[in-house]
Amino acid sequence: MQFTEANKMITAFSRTNPFQAKVLKNINLNKASSNKETRHIELSLSSSGLSYVPGDTLGIIPQNDPELVASLLKEMEWDEETPVTINKEGHTLPLKEALTTHFEITLLTKKILQQAAELTENEELQRLVLVENANQLKEYTSGRDLLDMLRDFGPWNASAEKIVSLLRKMTPRLYSIASSIAANPGEVHLTIGAVRYTAHGRERKGVCSVFVAERIQEGDTLPIFIQPNKHFYLPDSGDRDIIMVGPGTGIAPFRSFIQERAVTKATGRSWLFFGEQYTASDFLYQNELEHYQKDGVLTKLDTAFSRDTEEKIYVQHRMLENSKELFEWLKNGAYFYVCGDKLNMAKDVHNTLIRVIEKEGAMTHEEAEAYLNEMKKQGRYQRDVY
Repeated sequence: MQFTEANKMITAFSRTNPFQAKVLKNINLNKASSNKETRHIELSLSSSGLSYVPGDTLGIIPQNDPELVASLLKEMEWDEETPVTINKEGHTLPLKEALTTHFEITLLTKKILQQAAELTENEELQRLVLVENANQLKEYTSGRDLLDMLRDFGPWNASAEKIVSLLRKMTPRLYSIASSIAANPGEVHLTIGAVRYTAHGRERKGVCSVFVAERIQEGDTLPIFIQPNKHFYLPDSGDRDIIMVGPGTGIAPFRSFIQERAVTKATGRSWLFFGEQYTASDFLYQNELEHYQKDGVLTKLDTAFSRDTEEKIYVQHRMLENSKELFEWLKNGAYFYVCGDKLNMAKDVHNTLIRVIEKEGAMTHEEAEAYLNEMKKQGRYQRDVY
């Protein structure tokens, strides 16, 4: 087979050689009154040769917040033009560029602090890295960054080169793809919640989410790559029923599932559980979902808006309310999907699913767990949690 330039280009884009995708749309899905900011981003894959299937993820190589970089340079009185080594091959970048594009500066690890202790006489840091203080060390790293460390444990007897040599390389951020390529040829869509919070007396920002929310405009480009997800996919056959639980940005892959099934005219039923804070300001993709419901592409739509009622209602409460029908769908061979927050939501949904199977299937807790494990083995219980 002749290896043409086109072949070369198709295989060229990857994690190490990302495609510069043009931003076609970048809008806030939440209304002005919301506590949240969820960006809907549409990117062009034109001339990239890249493709994907529903369930896949998209990697973005982000950049650090310029304000945070400026604070670091100021704190250490560093010259932004100083060349620093960025890899084993000895390549260098000017310090400001290296801190912006190459290194993780919002993350502290045990290893970074242990190595940093050798670059300062600071007694507090020497004490913190002692083996017996492992818990305090772990606590310190949580929610703090490089700037905190440099401020807390100086003065430093180290060059900029030495300090940055402690840092990890910037890692790509992965997001569930929120579109079907069949419904949006040459495009890929994302649903990204901007992460902002206050910790240890300072405002903190998610590296990638705030990069796209605040600094990426329509017409700009983003360095991206496709990462296949072999553990999260639609059933091979369009006549299988699917149940999707995706509160918040967990809606993303299910938007791609629904779009795909609309295009392929799948005959299987589909049921979505979606949750957020307020109906009026946080119902992501409301018009689209209601349109799909009207067209029969989405058979059932159950929502849980936790702040609309005195008692907080979440997606798992809606599952319990519909337990009889939910179990009927499962008995009928439905696939069950969960996407979103791993810490609380996915755990609660998992436990609720066991309760539903136990109650409606008249099983013991152990039998319900075995039933769910069997579904997992068959690929009928899939989770994309983060």
